[in-house]
Amino acid sequence: MNAVNVYALVAPVILVLVLAEFLYCLKKRNGYYSFQDSLIGLGTAIIAQCVNVAVAVAVIGVYGWLYDRFAIQHLEPTTLNYILCYLGVDFLFYWFHRAGHRINILWAAHVPHHSAEELNYAVALRSSFTQRAASFLFYWPLAVLGFSPEIILPMVALNLVLQFIPHTRVIGKLPQWIQLWLNTPYHHQVHHAANEIYWDRNYGGTFIIWDRMFGTYRDQTEEPYYGVTIHPKSWDATYLNLHWFIVIWKDMMAADHFIDKIKVCFMPPGWRPRNLPPFEKSQWKNADTQIKYQTKAMPGSTAYLVAQLAISMAAMFLVIRKDTFLTTGEQLWLSFVLWLNVTTWGAILERRSWIRTAEYVRIALFYGSLMVLVPTWMTGFATGIATVGVANLCVWTAIASRSRATVSV
Repeated sequence: MNAVNVYALVAPVILVLVLAEFLYCLKKRNGYYSFQDSLIGLGTAIIAQCVNVAVAVAVIGVYGWLYDRFAIQHLEPTTLNYILCYLGVDFLFYWFHRAGHRINILWAAHVPHHSAEELNYAVALRSSFTQRAASFLFYWPLAVLGFSPEIILPMVALNLVLQFIPHTRVIGKLPQWIQLWLNTPYHHQVHHAANEIYWDRNYGGTFIIWDRMFGTYRDQTEEPYYGVTIHPKSWDATYLNLHWFIVIWKDMMAADHFIDKIKVCFMPPGWRPRNLPPFEKSQWKNADTQIKYQTKAMPGSTAYLVAQLAISMAAMFLVIRKDTFLTTGEQLWLSFVLWLNVTTWGAILERRSWIRTAEYVRIALFYGSLMVLVPTWMTGFATGIATVGVANLCVWTAIASRSRATVSV
């Protein structure tokens, strides 16, 4: 069974919108973008998109099995059925999203998206590599109702793509007739806000009507600010993805009562075993008092990191495109190398002591892999890769020589 890869089709458009919003904010000097936060957010998106290729294969298999054996009917891929499936996806997304904020283990999968202390189109792409797998625990009823995986997966992808639009502060409140039923930026600003009065509100994906129906809607009454109460305080993309899983694990190990070891996975975020003290509340009370997490990056590394982001994004398309010339094994290998790429960005931003040497290894592995994976009929392209790789080595040598990396605590 094959399903349309919506992400690969629309990714170029989304990246253009991110760039357009960034340039607009730069011109307005409104401070809506932070370089470090945005860079690592886009890095997590690269990792997540590569992981999603494997997730999609697994989901097609499981949903296909449910569809073949348990579907109460087999619906044809008509326009009407695509629309009905999309409505079903959005309804189930609401409950998945709500569960992701109220069940600790699901919050661990979702929290990387909320750990950004900005709200912009780069944040919209910030996602964890466990989120997509967790979401498909909720969409299986659609296969039983009679929608095939070829219908479900593109509608899930389209639903997530359209959720990109509300992740902005540039767009304000829209006319009331739109606000009543659509999840607009105004509504989603509330959802991402760290203000305590806004917690666990406005879960809707495309439609805000689910929140109005089930009592989770909240209007804006004070200026939102963004982030999470317990920030991971790191630019390491892997740690960002695993941060809350680690918190849960530590609480499980520290719990004196066996039942508390189980409950910590399924209680709301912030719940702790009875023998442990409550988490400290954030000292930020409003947008004016918030101090955002920042680190001192290696001098001269900003342009270098932007170039690495652009090159890694291009390589990502080799992994996620349906018509890629890579074999499954090659896709997995390049996904691993891209994960190493993003990991080194965090180390450069935090001036990790090991990065000066490790970056040479990363450069050799990344560009060497690309040259090996490129087909023989693309010889000219391979030459270009080698040239860029050598230039990369030269620039990094200049950066490393200017900076004595220090160990970050």
